[in-house]
Amino acid sequence: MSPVRLLRAVAVVGAAALLLASSCSWQLGTPIPEGVPPPPGDPVPKIDTYAEGRPADQLHQWAAERAPALNIPVAALEAYAYAARVAEVENPDCNLAWTTLAGIGQVESHHGTYRGAAIGDNGDVRPPIRGVLLDGTGGNLEIMDDEAVSHDGDVPFARAMGPMQFIPETWRLYGVDANNDGEISADNMDDAALSAAGYLCWRGKDLATPRGWMNALRAYNQSDQYARLVRDWATAYANGHPL
Repeated sequence: MSPVRLLRAVAVVGAAALLLASSCSWQLGTPIPEGVPPPPGDPVPKIDTYAEGRPADQLHQWAAERAPALNIPVAALEAYAYAARVAEVENPDCNLAWTTLAGIGQVESHHGTYRGAAIGDNGDVRPPIRGVLLDGTGGNLEIMDDEAVSHDGDVPFARAMGPMQFIPETWRLYGVDANNDGEISADNMDDAALSAAGYLCWRGKDLATPRGWMNALRAYNQSDQYARLVRDWATAYANGHPL
């Protein structure tokens, strides 16, 4: 799917409530943490978002210059920056910064390196990263994977997938091919980052505003503690160093 179709496709009715924990509408009186939204960080260079091959490769030098100090894999930083650049081109009112995507990526999977995973040159994360079983225990929601096959007769519960931790049903609705390899994979950093960007823009509308940013983060994970943690990491990345 092209970047244009991505940022239009996120308006699919009903999909928004399925990503990670849950989505929610903003309630009047809900407090907004200080420091929201976090700073945008270094501007991403203008690139051809429709370039053939892996478009994020155009940002290699930009990412390579910053990745060591940020302790972010170069391929992950390329993916965040490309996704933010696509959002800027296709939905300029969204104002999504790469720092927010990086904050989410850190909290969700340590930028695709959780438990020894690594990111390949094409953005694939191996071994695949899977979250806990969403079976309603341990404070987790109960979410079924409607397309999973149960071999023992039990109900197939979902697990969050990939470096940005999508649940399967949401991925089926929102996942896009960002690296032009012909596959839409939650286990690919490029695909996951661009899909997350589209979702955040749809839910937050304008992430340069405190309410818009919190709407987006609360839709991604309905937890103020989660939003503060993402904010803190995003702010650190904007300042040029990790926490």
